[in-house]
Amino acid sequence: MSRPIVAIVGRPNVGKSTLFNQIGKRKVSIVDDMPGVTRDRIYMDAVWLEHEFTLIDTGGIELETTDKILTAIRVQANIAIDEADVIIFVVDGRTGLTFADEDIAKILRNSTKPVILAVNKTDNLEQEMNTYEFYNLGLGTPIGISASNALNLGDLLDEVVAHFPENEVEEKDEDEIRIAVIGRPNVGKSSLVNAMLGEKRVIVSDIPGTTRDAIDTFFFKDETKFTLIDTAGMRRRSKIDIPVEKYSIVRSLRAIDRADVVLMLIDAVEGITEQDKKIAGYAHDSGKGCVIVVNKWDIYPNKHDRSTNRFTDDLREKIGFLQYAPVLYASALTGQRIDRVTELVKFVAEQQSMRIQTSALNELIRDAVAVNPPPTKKGKQLKILFVTQADICPPKFIIFVNNPELMHFSYLRFIENRLRESYGFEGTPIKFVVRKRTEEE
Repeated sequence: MSRPIVAIVGRPNVGKSTLFNQIGKRKVSIVDDMPGVTRDRIYMDAVWLEHEFTLIDTGGIELETTDKILTAIRVQANIAIDEADVIIFVVDGRTGLTFADEDIAKILRNSTKPVILAVNKTDNLEQEMNTYEFYNLGLGTPIGISASNALNLGDLLDEVVAHFPENEVEEKDEDEIRIAVIGRPNVGKSSLVNAMLGEKRVIVSDIPGTTRDAIDTFFFKDETKFTLIDTAGMRRRSKIDIPVEKYSIVRSLRAIDRADVVLMLIDAVEGITEQDKKIAGYAHDSGKGCVIVVNKWDIYPNKHDRSTNRFTDDLREKIGFLQYAPVLYASALTGQRIDRVTELVKFVAEQQSMRIQTSALNELIRDAVAVNPPPTKKGKQLKILFVTQADICPPKFIIFVNNPELMHFSYLRFIENRLRESYGFEGTPIKFVVRKRTEEE
């Protein structure tokens, strides 16, 4: 079951990004008094009362504007509204009700989505009285909050999770492997699906955004059941002169959540873009297995014997967090190396399901520590006392130490590299949890 999606919307400068950061417990969005700072939707996974969800921060909605950037922000916010399960509409309690708030409220009332009205900058009893005028928006009871001071966020989130769809257990065969085909619009996702299936089951077009919704298609190969989730690009083309790839992330979120392995498509001709990094980053953070498919390799310019090496080096440099993902150079149009896709997917699925015996794991760690002892911090030495594997898909390891604060990320990376050298874990991220344990335990 994919995580519910919660979109934070509102006009510029009402505190959406501050609220986003407070809910996420970490600084992600840029916070600035200048309207329009948050130009792209930003997303993160959040938890409230054991409810996991994906939170989307949008740029401020400016309805009456000819400015291209503000118009782009409006379009992005509308797409987030379309995709969300619940919408948090943020207004400014100090400024009071504005015509812009009323216009946005009209859009939200027509969306048929649950809308939670948050009156921000309500820091005291006097300002709380200002919330009552927002009843005029026709969106139910307004909730007074202060995003900067984290006031009443619990009441707000209680209302948000109360509107989440009921969890439906998605049936899945034990040996089934679910594949999410992700990437920017027009990189060839639908063409790849068709090439893998050997028939035109998905409409293919040169116009970005043809695929409106995620489409599941299953097939068997070598007695293994695969389910392909073809992710959509954007639902409607923008009428303004802005890059269409900005709209592809949200529609990939649900498909990635449901998948076991993702096929991250890169356009060989256009190369690696910032949007590719964002989409791949969500798959990595979600702990999914990954195969990078460089599509349109048949028309890659100036090919020579070392082209793949140079492209791979560039890819590893720009998407450094996917060092573990195998890279396949293919062409959905000509069928070049398409037969290898399912082989790699099955291989990655096996790698992410691998378990290591506790005895062998601790022997490996002891040898690693002997070769490269943990660094000291303020005269204190980190001691790794015990390691165990807690989970698979992705592989998750719990490291018991004398003091978790002494564990540096660079040493965790060293441990990860030793695990990969010894056991592979190709195509899958590895998660670590560092916990305190005394030597007597």
